[in-house]
Amino acid sequence: MSDLLNTPASYGDDAIVTLTPREHIRLRPGMYIGKLGDGSQPDDGIYVLIKEVVDNSVDEFIMGAGKQIEITVVDNVVTVRDYGRGIPLKSLAAAVSEMNTGGKYGGTAFKKTVGLNGVGVKAVNMLSSEFTARSVRDGEARTVTFAQGIEQSDRWESGVEERNGTLISFRVDEEVFGAYAYNMEYVEEMVKNYTYLNLGLTFKLNGQSYVSKNGLLDLLNEKMSDAPLYAPIHLSGDDIEVAITHGSGYGESYYSFVNGQYTSQGGTHQAAFREAIAKTVKEFYHKDYDASDIRTSIIAAISVKVTDPVFESQTKIKLGSKEIEPGVSMRNFVLDFIGKHLDDYLHKHAETAQVLQKKIVENEKERKAISGIQKKARETAKKVSLNNKKLRDCKIHLTDRNDLAEQSMIFITEGNSASGSITTSRDVRTQAVFSLRGKPLNCFGLTKKVVYENEEFNLLQAALNIEEDMDNLRYNKVIIATDADVDGMHIRLLLMTFFLQFFPDVIRGGHLYILQTPLFRVRNKRETFYCYTDEERQQAIRKCGAQAEITRFKGLGEISADEFKEFIGERMRLDKVRLTKDDPIHDMLEFYMGKNSPERQGFIVDNLRIEEDIVEGDLQIGEA
Repeated sequence: MSDLLNTPASYGDDAIVTLTPREHIRLRPGMYIGKLGDGSQPDDGIYVLIKEVVDNSVDEFIMGAGKQIEITVVDNVVTVRDYGRGIPLKSLAAAVSEMNTGGKYGGTAFKKTVGLNGVGVKAVNMLSSEFTARSVRDGEARTVTFAQGIEQSDRWESGVEERNGTLISFRVDEEVFGAYAYNMEYVEEMVKNYTYLNLGLTFKLNGQSYVSKNGLLDLLNEKMSDAPLYAPIHLSGDDIEVAITHGSGYGESYYSFVNGQYTSQGGTHQAAFREAIAKTVKEFYHKDYDASDIRTSIIAAISVKVTDPVFESQTKIKLGSKEIEPGVSMRNFVLDFIGKHLDDYLHKHAETAQVLQKKIVENEKERKAISGIQKKARETAKKVSLNNKKLRDCKIHLTDRNDLAEQSMIFITEGNSASGSITTSRDVRTQAVFSLRGKPLNCFGLTKKVVYENEEFNLLQAALNIEEDMDNLRYNKVIIATDADVDGMHIRLLLMTFFLQFFPDVIRGGHLYILQTPLFRVRNKRETFYCYTDEERQQAIRKCGAQAEITRFKGLGEISADEFKEFIGERMRLDKVRLTKDDPIHDMLEFYMGKNSPERQGFIVDNLRIEEDIVEGDLQIGEA
């Protein structure tokens, strides 16, 4: 019997399978659009599909055709209409359904665009339960429809009075994605980014117009949550545009783009930009400042246009191109542009130059003041890391060149019981756990010195590997996982204060999340429902009837490891911590974490809800 169990499965010619492009996209969608998701995160696949369609319309604008793009999202049907040249009618069906078919393979129809692989809109087609493509060219039109990538109809028309252009409409296939919903804030942010990078292009999203007059300057003003130390420096030239300022916090914050594509993980253009800023500032002041002192608190954006850009994945979030065009080094191009134009700007704006130098000197003083304890803290962290009981690491990290690198995450938990449940049920390849001893220190109003003096903060910083800069961040998602009670919420605030105070670029880079775990389990002998809200609980009680058993989860440790797998897997619910100009960081921290206890007490009393009253109301529903 044991010999039979150890016999490997048969492996013959019949085990070799050849998939069609359509079958491969539907079987392995992650290779084409990253992760699937349910729409709760901005990098979920349903938003990537919108972007793949819009990219083609923006490419038309870049080529001088069409100044308006209309997007509607209604009942999960997305429609994108541009007023460009329109896809050539005879090629329409092939252009949206046949892989490696397109007009961007080294021809003259498109230059310095994003959609160069002949994959994007085909993936949208094959991952949609309904897909329509319509092209209008000089009074003639053709409309083709598909279902899951299979053609359903093909209609030609003549004598139409519509303006030239292309219309793409699709409904993402729930058979592949499962249940999903669009968060219109994410779609709006995508649209805004397009407008910043394409002056003169108007977007209409569900009827509302978006247009930018000042490019990256508008982006910086939108993203900054506190007043800058000096008016943002805005520079532009052939194939490059930058905006630069400094804030009052820590860290470095960059927004980088290539041919209108937001490269959230940077790349060669962003690396050259960082180097160029430090080099130019040193030469302007004729002082050998440390690069970190120059860049600490910087908030900047860079947009470049590259011929045939090379990205490190199909999702195009990190640029790999070493040349901006054949024979022209990306690094030298950016260094030369910043070296000339930033230097000219600082010579012409003495007040800005003075404020910038003052900030650099302040950064230098603080860095030197903590250098002593910094060295000791590093030595301690290095010793502890050999046997760090707080960190249960994973095997794959964001810094690895691996298909799973973007799935890497770390859960920051409170206490051993919560850590135990997550540790037992986690995916050891991509999910790490960092366990807090209890409530961390309230670091509001303190200097970065506390990060090195406080053992817990120092070990957390070491685990994330963000002491030097964000390029070394080891996890794509940093997830705060606390109990759903008063103490848990307090710990959540303390951790958010830590990141806002010292590492805001973790938040600006979209890496900080809050784990949502179920508040209740409602079940009878046949069904079990995990409920995250009171509304979900009431619905579950109705379904289970009067005899429903209701369990209130107050701590993560109360959820068994077997159950926890459900909550940190593919259907994991995460709330992204986001910063906008409407979020005054200092004012929020002052109110929630400052010394104004009477004011906070009044706020709590005014907003207090009695849980017993809520539970009593739910029981009445169950008895009805």
